[in-house]
Amino acid sequence: MGPLDFRGRRVLILASKMGYQTRAFAEAAKKLDMEVIFGTDRCHKLEDPWADGAMALHFERAEEAAREIVESIRERAGEGERSGVDAILALGDAPTAAGARAAEELGLRGNAAGAVAVCRNKREQREVLRAAGVRVPRFWAVGAGDKAEDAAKRVEFPCVVKPVALAASQGVIRANDVGEFVGAVKRVRELLGSPEIQVAHGEAASGEILVEEYVAGGEVAVEGLIIDGALKILAIFDKPDPLEGPFFEESIYVTPSRLGAREQASIRECAEEAVRALGLRNGPVHAEFRVNDEGAWVLEVAPRPIGGLCARALRFGDGAGESGVSLEELLIRHALGDGSVASLEREQDASAVMMIPVPRSGGFEGVRGVEEALAVCGVTGVEITARVKDFIAAWPEGSSYLGFIFAKASTAEEAEKAVREAHGKLEFELRERLPVGHPVTGKMYRRG
Repeated sequence: MGPLDFRGRRVLILASKMGYQTRAFAEAAKKLDMEVIFGTDRCHKLEDPWADGAMALHFERAEEAAREIVESIRERAGEGERSGVDAILALGDAPTAAGARAAEELGLRGNAAGAVAVCRNKREQREVLRAAGVRVPRFWAVGAGDKAEDAAKRVEFPCVVKPVALAASQGVIRANDVGEFVGAVKRVRELLGSPEIQVAHGEAASGEILVEEYVAGGEVAVEGLIIDGALKILAIFDKPDPLEGPFFEESIYVTPSRLGAREQASIRECAEEAVRALGLRNGPVHAEFRVNDEGAWVLEVAPRPIGGLCARALRFGDGAGESGVSLEELLIRHALGDGSVASLEREQDASAVMMIPVPRSGGFEGVRGVEEALAVCGVTGVEITARVKDFIAAWPEGSSYLGFIFAKASTAEEAEKAVREAHGKLEFELRERLPVGHPVTGKMYRRG
């Protein structure tokens, strides 16, 4: 059975910035002949700078943003004969809390606001999962006023130090002893105190830090769709690069997974337990796990779709004529109540995506070798998303990649080989920031 007729219906897309992921969802909505409304964290003092009628929202203040969404939607509904919106989709971590609150108030399909709020705080999520008996690493909280030297006395090594609210492994650091732990805590606190993080995350970027035991083993990502409380696994991605620290910048995702049936069953069971424990009911879910001889361990569960351009690695069909369905289209259709998405499965070809790593921090000056990378057998696309003259921070302070490489093949091994070979063709030019003295204090800063 194909999709329902969605012509003329409206979807509100909430995104922390107007980027490539936002465009992919807008294109999927257009394919379904739907109208799109945007809500972004653009400057509220500018009067519709892109002439797209987007709402200017502060996602770091979720309750306020949700109230503005509801008021705006009800105003729009009052201007015509139609309802304001038929679905709300939140992209990235920042908009999820506001989106859930607004959907709840408007009676739209989604997750309970309380469940989403728990997912936004890594410590609270850990506590809920542990109480439900879900396998998670042992963990400890380090408060903003706690001395790192004192906190080191109650943690076990090796451990992983991380902020409670950031994503994409930003600020995540492994520590093997007391000295490394004290240094890691200091570095994370400096990151949380930076103006960029304070503006983007507000209270969510509190000084609290989560410390958890380092779990050895391979790492996987799960992309799923929750349909009335039941988790449908859309893909299990292997992460073939060893993520052992000291930092945890992700790079390659490959599907289908090459893990054995027992390991994959453990991942599925752990994911289902986590979704139930967190009370998630409807919508996308992106989750991270470690897998070893003891089974699967939850690292994080986020009620949002996979980020960046990674969704391009996924296409779905029903084996009965419908094929080439994007993840974005699938999620929009589900949000609008299309039950046929339950029958969609990932297409059979193996697929890989490389999030192009940042070798060092610097101003992006350009890249060579894109045509050569595109010529590699199996490569289906190379997207350089870094903008010339932008400063790109390496991990753990960074969270943005230089771009993405995509490949398809008959096997996961071939797809992985293709993105690695293509990456080897690329040469990036990154310019170091130059130190500049403050004209009054003489204090040295770094300018791109």
